[in-house]
Amino acid sequence: MKRTTLLIAGGLLLATGVFGQAAAAPAATPAATGSTQGVGAADATLIGVDKAQQELQEISINKFEDDGFWKGDMMKDDGFISLRRFEGSPAEKKPLTGETAANVAETDKYVLGAKIEHLHRAVTSFTISPTSPLPIPGITKTISVWVVGRNVKHQLFVILDDQFGNRAKVPLGDLAFTGWKKLTAAIPPNIRQVDPRYSGKAGVSVRSFLVETDPAETYGTYYIYFDDLRAVTDLFTENNRDADDMVDTAW
Repeated sequence: MKRTTLLIAGGLLLATGVFGQAAAAPAATPAATGSTQGVGAADATLIGVDKAQQELQEISINKFEDDGFWKGDMMKDDGFISLRRFEGSPAEKKPLTGETAANVAETDKYVLGAKIEHLHRAVTSFTISPTSPLPIPGITKTISVWVVGRNVKHQLFVILDDQFGNRAKVPLGDLAFTGWKKLTAAIPPNIRQVDPRYSGKAGVSVRSFLVETDPAETYGTYYIYFDDLRAVTDLFTENNRDADDMVDTAW
C-alpha cells in the first residue's frame, strides 16, 4: 500500500515538472529565432518613413507686381469691380530660399488691390484672374497667398486646372480677419497632376481666385488685397529628367 502511494505521488511530481517546463518555455517562433521564412519581417526603424524620392521646394508663382496682368469679373447686376496696384508688402512675409534683401526690394514692390462696389444685397461672387493661366512646375503640394480680408465672412477659393484641363475649386478659407494673413490650401489627391502616359503635362495651373460673398456683407464698397502667390512643389522629376529624353507635348 505504501509503495503504491509513493509511485502515484512520484508520477504526479514528474508530470507537474514537465508541464511547468512547457509553460515556461514555449516553442520558438520564426520571429524569435531571427528566421524570416514564411513571415513578412518589418523593420521598426523604417515605420513611417517615406521612401519616395522627392525634392520639395517653395517657389513664387506670381507676386502681383503688374496689375495689367490681372482682371476682375462679377455680375453687372450685382456690382462693379476694379483693380489697381499699390506699393507695399506684408511685414511678416519671409523671403524664399536664395532671395536677398536687394532682390526682394527690386522685384517685390507692389500688391494687387480689388475694389468691389455692391449695388444691393445678393448671393453673388467675383473673380480675380490672370490674363492667362499660371502653370506650376512639378507636383504641387500646397498653394498659399497673402491676403487682406477686411474682416468679412466672404469665402476665398483658388480655381485650378489639372493636367487635362479639368477645373477644380480648392478652398483657401474665409476672409474674417484684419490685416495681412497667409492663406494656405493643400492640393487634394483627387486632382490629377501626373499620368505616366502623358509625362509632358504634369502639374496644375492657377486659373483664378474666386470670392463667394456672404449676403449680409454685400453692401457698400468692399476692398481686398493680394500679394505673393506661392506653391510648395515636388521638382524631383523636373530636376532629374534626362537631357536626351523626348518631350511628349511636341506631338
